[in-house]
Amino acid sequence: MEKIKQAEDHNDRDEALIVFILYQFLLFVTLVLFWPIILGVFAMSNFCDGLTRRDALRIGTASLFGSAIGLPQLLRASDAAKPAKDVSLIFIFLHGGQSHLDTFDLKPDAPAEFRGDFNPMKTKIPGLSICELLPKMAAQVDKYSLVRSFRHHNSDHGPADHYILTGYFPTAGFNPTLSPNNQRPCVGSVVSKKLGPKGSVPAYVALPKLHPSGGPAYLGASHAPFVIDADPSAPNFSVPDLVPPPAIASDRLDDRRKLLEQVDKYHKSAEVRANAAAGAVGTFRDKAFDLMTSQQAKKAFDIHAEADKLRDEYGRHSLGQSCLMARRLVEGGVRCVTVDHSNWDTHDGNFATLKKSLLPVYDSAISTLFRDLADRGMLEHTLVVVSGEFGRTPRINKNAGRDHWGPAFTVLLGGGGITPGVVVGKTDERAERPATDPYGPEDLFTTMYTLLGIDPKGEFHTPDGRPVALVNNGKVMSELV
Repeated sequence: MEKIKQAEDHNDRDEALIVFILYQFLLFVTLVLFWPIILGVFAMSNFCDGLTRRDALRIGTASLFGSAIGLPQLLRASDAAKPAKDVSLIFIFLHGGQSHLDTFDLKPDAPAEFRGDFNPMKTKIPGLSICELLPKMAAQVDKYSLVRSFRHHNSDHGPADHYILTGYFPTAGFNPTLSPNNQRPCVGSVVSKKLGPKGSVPAYVALPKLHPSGGPAYLGASHAPFVIDADPSAPNFSVPDLVPPPAIASDRLDDRRKLLEQVDKYHKSAEVRANAAAGAVGTFRDKAFDLMTSQQAKKAFDIHAEADKLRDEYGRHSLGQSCLMARRLVEGGVRCVTVDHSNWDTHDGNFATLKKSLLPVYDSAISTLFRDLADRGMLEHTLVVVSGEFGRTPRINKNAGRDHWGPAFTVLLGGGGITPGVVVGKTDERAERPATDPYGPEDLFTTMYTLLGIDPKGEFHTPDGRPVALVNNGKVMSELV
């Protein structure tokens, strides 16, 4: 009787695993069939334009939004050759738009209605001053550079977001309420397509949520990000997609390929073969299980393995722990990590918000990221870009705030081959417009791709065969490279 009971338990576990596999496959089919509807799902926190963004983070949940089908297709091998360089990218997006006048391009001699409440502070780089509320950034100024003459022609969140994250300004028909809303692929998807994954970790990871313009567009779901839709600063933070269901013991996963054969007949049915997207299932489903059992992936995503002292230095807040997670992921083999941090949309109480929350958070997170990368010998091979979608209006509004301003703002770059300690260009006496030759998103993307070992003059082909350039006629920012 005992042997019969053990055999029944064994069969029950096998049946549980088969049910789990079928569930994952059916989820895949459902997401493919209903992808247009999923595209309409968008976030939950309001910016000034009335559009919704996800600021409320679901603790311990890894999102499938923007990836369409989850791990199997997410881990599809790239069709590109290995890159000439091995440089990774951390792109930190300051959602809402950071004020350049109150951070890296202060104008102390401007009229009171422009200059603001903060004073400039000298740094170790002669002639370079930044905001007095960024002392830690001042200490690391020899590890990054500033482009003060950056600009573009739009001051609306949705289109400007898309412009900064893809290098292309959206055309007619762009719908910023969709998530993802990409007409062109996000930089992370391009990196995934051109360079492919390293080992068992995804090529492109987004945290702590997916930015609406963080999708792959015509590159397809294979190059969508693995989204950590959770706040790494939460005490119980985890990435559940890396953990098999509790009903399935780890030793049973060793037999997964044999058990998968039992559902192959279903996979090969006429209904499935009629759906072209179902080609992602098959060999790629094994990669999903490999990630689930990969020590490389588990180590990269385990932020709790970091020393408390270092976590405290980054800051026990979303931006700080997201930057720390980004470093861990790059160290573990991820090629591109995007960090979406909000809310920098300071129409009201700009100076109080910056002083009490945004700048202290920024100062600890970004400065520690640069120092940590340098201490580990990783800065040379990790390009860090920090930017919002635009700057803020030089003229202060009646609510002690600053509004949207695309005509001039500052972009920060460091590591990955960037010459450190350089200030590129300058703005006029009120920081309203560049006073020297300006740079724009096209130039930023040309520079990034060049440093990553991607030919910026290359092109993709859309599903209908139409050639599309990676970059829209940009140039390398020669002062930095």
